Amino acid sequence: MPIHEKSLIRPENLVEHEHLVIDGVDVSGHWSTFIETRALSDYNETMQDEIEALAGGEHISRCWQCGSCTNACTVNAINPDFNPRFWIYLIRLGMEQELVRDKDIIWQCVSCNKCTYACPRDVNPEGVMKATAHWLELKGHTEKKPSMVFDEAFSQQVFDAGKIEDGLVLRQFFARTGQPLTQPWLVALVMGLVRRFPVFYLMRLGLATVFRPRTKGWSKARAAIHDYVEEVETANRKALGLDAKGMD
Repeated sequence: MPIHEKSLIRPENLVEHEHLVIDGVDVSGHWSTFIETRALSDYNETMQDEIEALAGGEHISRCWQCGSCTNACTVNAINPDFNPRFWIYLIRLGMEQELVRDKDIIWQCVSCNKCTYACPRDVNPEGVMKATAHWLELKGHTEKKPSMVFDEAFSQQVFDAGKIEDGLVLRQFFARTGQPLTQPWLVALVMGLVRRFPVFYLMRLGLATVFRPRTKGWSKARAAIHDYVEEVETANRKALGLDAKGMD
């Protein structure tokens, strides 16, 4: 997988000579652009295997670097630095330090799945982004990001009650991320619901926030799910060479 476009090279690794003449030919400026040589000290030969072992990363080895994922990406259209293709490239080469440099934007994937629909190799780039964000957290490269906090609040609802109560999910998310509940967009949403929805439906929503809906006979399913989640988390830590507490 050779680097075949300038966008996949860090700007600081590109060197241009303002004045350079070779064999009487002036090659000053961009004609003399070179990639700065360096010895790789951040090579992690198990990085692809580690991310491949996490949910969503199972098919990363199928990638042939066509760029369909990045071209279809909703976030890339706004922020060109968000580049799934480039990160898959780094993962497969085992360039951990290079990947960690983008730790603060990898988690910004909005799970629109446009990349997954566009991928001709069924790599599931959206899943790879989630697996990579999880890998960064498990390895201690980054703290838990808001998207993961929301996933946990959402999943907890399913595990505990077998149903989703949207208001509780939002309250838990805001509480865990230290955000006030009176978000302007949320206030506008609630006011819109009050003005447009029938009274009986609003009453049902209100009751659901007080008396949390539960699936009947959910206790056995809940216990099985918790056991399964624990098994998966243990397997994830083992795949990354971590102990039960997430330490190397």
